[in-house]
Amino acid sequence: MNASQSLIFSAELIKDASQKDTEAMPKILLVDDEPRMLSSLHEFLKPYDFHLFTANCGQDALEQLIKDKFDLVLLDMRLPDMSGLDIMNAINANSPGTDVIVISGNNDIDSAIGALKRGAFDYLRKPYAREELLKTIDNVLKQRALAKEHRRVTMQLENSEKNYRYLVDNSPDIIYALNSEGRFTFVNNRVHQLLGFTREELIGQHYSVLVHDEDIELAHFVFQERRVGERASSNVELRLKCHKAQCGSITFDNSLLTISFNSMGMYFSDTRKNSSEYFGTYGVARDITEHKRAEALITYQAYHDILTDLPNRALFKDRLGLSIIQSKRNDTRLAVMFIDLDRFKLINDTMGHVTGDELLRQVAIRLKGCLRRGDTLARIGGDEFILLMTDLKDKQDAVEVAEKFLKSLQHPFHFGSNEAQISASIGIALYPDDGSSIDELIRHADLAMYHVKARGKNGHGFYDSSMIDASHQKLALEKDLRKALERGELEMHYQPQVDSATGRVAGAEALMRWNHPEQGMLTPGEFLPYAEENGLIVPISEWMLEATLSDLAAWNNAGISPSRLSINLSPQCLERGFPKKLKDALLRYDIAPNQIEIEITENICIRNPNHAIDQLNMLSRTGVSVAIDDFGTGYSSLAYLQKFPIHTIKIDQSFVKEIIFDDTHSPIILAIISIAKELGLKLIAEGVETKLQASYLENAGCTIMQGYFYHRPLARHALTQLLVQQAP
Repeated sequence: MNASQSLIFSAELIKDASQKDTEAMPKILLVDDEPRMLSSLHEFLKPYDFHLFTANCGQDALEQLIKDKFDLVLLDMRLPDMSGLDIMNAINANSPGTDVIVISGNNDIDSAIGALKRGAFDYLRKPYAREELLKTIDNVLKQRALAKEHRRVTMQLENSEKNYRYLVDNSPDIIYALNSEGRFTFVNNRVHQLLGFTREELIGQHYSVLVHDEDIELAHFVFQERRVGERASSNVELRLKCHKAQCGSITFDNSLLTISFNSMGMYFSDTRKNSSEYFGTYGVARDITEHKRAEALITYQAYHDILTDLPNRALFKDRLGLSIIQSKRNDTRLAVMFIDLDRFKLINDTMGHVTGDELLRQVAIRLKGCLRRGDTLARIGGDEFILLMTDLKDKQDAVEVAEKFLKSLQHPFHFGSNEAQISASIGIALYPDDGSSIDELIRHADLAMYHVKARGKNGHGFYDSSMIDASHQKLALEKDLRKALERGELEMHYQPQVDSATGRVAGAEALMRWNHPEQGMLTPGEFLPYAEENGLIVPISEWMLEATLSDLAAWNNAGISPSRLSINLSPQCLERGFPKKLKDALLRYDIAPNQIEIEITENICIRNPNHAIDQLNMLSRTGVSVAIDDFGTGYSSLAYLQKFPIHTIKIDQSFVKEIIFDDTHSPIILAIISIAKELGLKLIAEGVETKLQASYLENAGCTIMQGYFYHRPLARHALTQLLVQQAP
């Protein structure tokens, strides 16, 4: 019989006994602040013979609990007006006969432990299996029915030994009696069901035949208890042996009274001598194996990362705290190593989150293979790992492990027919040199990691106090950037794109500058990354569009405008309805779309190719052209390149810089030029700084160039003068 059938059977028993009287049906209160969840739960339980009530907040639930008596409450822990723990406190104070099953999406271990301490029958995490819920409700109803029967039989005990024997033999717990020597004089049938021993096998045997060897000393106080009342043994956990090997070790709980699970001394009273004589111990043992396993699982999950099975941040900080105390006592050093994967987001976005999760699992396995005995590796979120190394001889110990980490990541990661290559940036902080507290060491290792990323990634580095000043400067720059728009500190510069055959300006690339009041003129690379991180790139890009089109409109009116103006577009802007904004701005400034070229990086095309194609098609429909900037530096597929509405390819300056000798041969540049010609695309070379480079590119077939050899980025008035000079 499955859980569903069992619950229906239990409900039908209740229905038959009450002759279908609604008053006798189990009353269940459903408490959840999510309407759809509450409605779904109500509809799910409706076919069963329950009298269902609902509450969508804590106050509503309390009012119903005061007004009526319920057999069971299905309780969500996170409510808008109070916590589920508050409601359980109220139930324990005013409705102690009401059982509670907690159903919650809250992963907080404290909430789970708090609920169990307040008497919750069980704690189910959302999303839960319906069969699991049915089984849990069935167990509650069965336990309530058994408790009701238990009370009835207890009342008959005063007059009937037969009823007493029935109660004992059908108890869900082991009930036993020992003589003064600790030998069994009575044990109920439950011992056979749980441990595999028959009553006949145990009568006359010493209690030690059941007790785990490691618990013998503790068992002495339980099985030879002479005290009674509140001083008797209570809630003592023992491990008992099973007669059958497959039973394993089972944990039991010895409690106070028969109902409360006591072990207490038994005495003969001698009224003539006004004294009593101890003759043995009476006790109850309840099986709490599953309860202990559930507690262990909850505890484990609270301190471990489910994906990689590594310790999480909480467990790492606990171990780090203990290691700091030990290092201080022993005058030793330790290291905290912060590991951040390079390019993980790109892989996660292009290959999917399932592949991203599998990559993290494989990375965890490789990193664990590099650890020393006693090291603690944890995952603290996303693609960030952290390592605790104790008992360092010197800094070289940390360097060796960091280099092992980097080496272990060099080989490709395989996912079926796909593979990916990643590296890592590693920051290291030492105790006591770089900090004496948990948070300080973690923060400084994190800061050192960011400096490794800034240097080019795929490496390791130690924390230095000068990094704090650099970090403060970064925060100050981010703060000033938020005010730069309001203060009018941003301005546009333009770098001409020259036709090498004629020497005339064929177009220009719009480049933003920040005229910082203290640091002077800043280039885009010095402030736009902060704008990307802090959500400022969209308003800044919108300002750039307005400023650029305003300048172009002025040049058009003067009859001196360049034939094409290029505008760099952030990936974030492509996601925020930029095509419509561009179209509206072109109409407002009366600018022909063919005068504008939008530059994108090729990484935009591979994060979500289908979405990028849709967005770029929308741009193309406005009439503007699209250029791929820094072509050849990313990881895009040529198959995708044919699908994108691309009009221009820009050869990245890193390839141009390699042209330094007369006999230089650059197969990459030649390949890019060949691709452009085959696809019918325009070509622009960036970063041209020497005559040699210009000649090589022109001979190879690329005649439109920009770079310091021709012009540096010019302010608006300077470009205006140049355009006037070249006007026919």
